[in-house]
Amino acid sequence: MPPATKQPPGQTVKPATGLVRRARRMIRALSEAFPDARAELDFTNPLELIVAVVLSAQTTDVRVNLTTPALFAKYKTAEDYAGADRTELEELIRPTGFYRNKAAALIGLGAALVERYNGEVPGTMEELVTLPGVGRKTANVVLGNAFGVPGLTVDTHFGRLVRRWEWTAEEDPVKVEYAVGALLPPKDWTMASHWIIFHGRRVCHAKKPACGACLLAKDCPSYGTGPTEFEVAAKLVKGVEAEHLIALAEKAGKPKRKAVG
Repeated sequence: MPPATKQPPGQTVKPATGLVRRARRMIRALSEAFPDARAELDFTNPLELIVAVVLSAQTTDVRVNLTTPALFAKYKTAEDYAGADRTELEELIRPTGFYRNKAAALIGLGAALVERYNGEVPGTMEELVTLPGVGRKTANVVLGNAFGVPGLTVDTHFGRLVRRWEWTAEEDPVKVEYAVGALLPPKDWTMASHWIIFHGRRVCHAKKPACGACLLAKDCPSYGTGPTEFEVAAKLVKGVEAEHLIALAEKAGKPKRKAVG
């Protein structure tokens, strides 16, 4: 299938060759670091995934995964969401926060799917973004993980890291999506999103990144934002992969000078 992320009409400026090479080198390293990376929301079909992504706004994937089993057991089809009792639905999703707005979005989503797509989640960007509560980020998650259509998911972690790595200076998520899409081959877009998000959650933290225990240190122009002492930085690495990540960082070594693009 064609990728979801396309360069906008008229955009012909190509990124510098050095930046492309550095970005792809970093992605290869991340693929080794996170071979089991995936969407961290639990789902079994496109409807469950799109509902989980809507619920994930302003909360954690862990919280959503604790909430969705009961939700998915009760609401199995778009028709179920369209005809849901608002009070009952709100109570089920209350732990995810902003539950009134999210309940309204899910009811509207269900109704739109029934009215426009015979109750099925559509498989194109153009159709998905017309649905209530669905923007490009949500659409790319659904396309990449439920339909196998390559796309870049620009969430908070993704945007923060690619700016920190100086892949782009853009702040607007759509512009970030296009800029990063120009650096990486389409076949890598969906997994690159997972790898980058995993790295942001486990190593490259917003306030105190584990610079001294990061396998990307030699290619990162922001090396030194966090502690560079290996023992100190290693304590900041999170997740079940921590031991693996620290070993890779130790093997990669530290930069002899500040990395440049």
